[in-house]
Amino acid sequence: MLSEPRSGQLAAWGNALLVGLVSPDDAAAAIVGEDAVHRVKGLPGESAPVGLTLALGRLRTLGATGLRVALPAPGHPLGLSGPPEFNARAMDAEEAVVCFGAAFGLVPEVRAAGPEGDVHVEVVWRCLPVREAAPADVPSLGEAERELAEALREATEVLSRLDVAGSGPVAEAALDAYRARAARGREVLAPGYPPRAVRVLELAQRVGVLISVAYENGHGGAVSASEMAARTEALRPVERTARRAQVAAYNSVVEQREMR
Repeated sequence: MLSEPRSGQLAAWGNALLVGLVSPDDAAAAIVGEDAVHRVKGLPGESAPVGLTLALGRLRTLGATGLRVALPAPGHPLGLSGPPEFNARAMDAEEAVVCFGAAFGLVPEVRAAGPEGDVHVEVVWRCLPVREAAPADVPSLGEAERELAEALREATEVLSRLDVAGSGPVAEAALDAYRARAARGREVLAPGYPPRAVRVLELAQRVGVLISVAYENGHGGAVSASEMAARTEALRPVERTARRAQVAAYNSVVEQREMR
């Protein structure tokens, strides 16, 4: 299932902070979320990991005016621009943040700690040099919205034909959880993002729920190997399209500034 990546939270709230729409403390709290602590390692001029507020301030003094998201997957370096070391670490983590205006990127290293029943998550963002170049395969918001709607229609048709579009208790539980989370009025993106970016990200997240349902709902009516392969083939491009839409939404405020 497509989740809300930590890189998305860091980029969204970091972008709001960089233009003065939120305070450093509010940005840090939103980025950390339910994790225990986030630190940044490898910042120029720092010999030890530092907190988010100091790190974001330091990146701004180094020239960063915006933060972009990368959500790469095997064979799809979505949002990356190199060099190979950074790309490899980002590929392993399946996400990264790339600075705009400064040649640095951040890759999360996530660690669970504590005894059973009281486990907490600690995140260290490793700061590394990046190549200043256009990110790979990131569409515009308009392109992402059109592609996602088309991919969703095509996948729904195939999954319905194979009887795995989403029925039964697993499907209902997943959809109920999504509706409950949406009903709580959570902020999908940080202040400063255009309404279209919010709409695109919400659609990508809904698509993620459907993908999760299709994978978790067993074989359904797809009892033959060929039908199961057809289901996988139907889901692969829509999942890829949804990831592209996520990146387009998170990166939209930086793209807008770049066009000015």
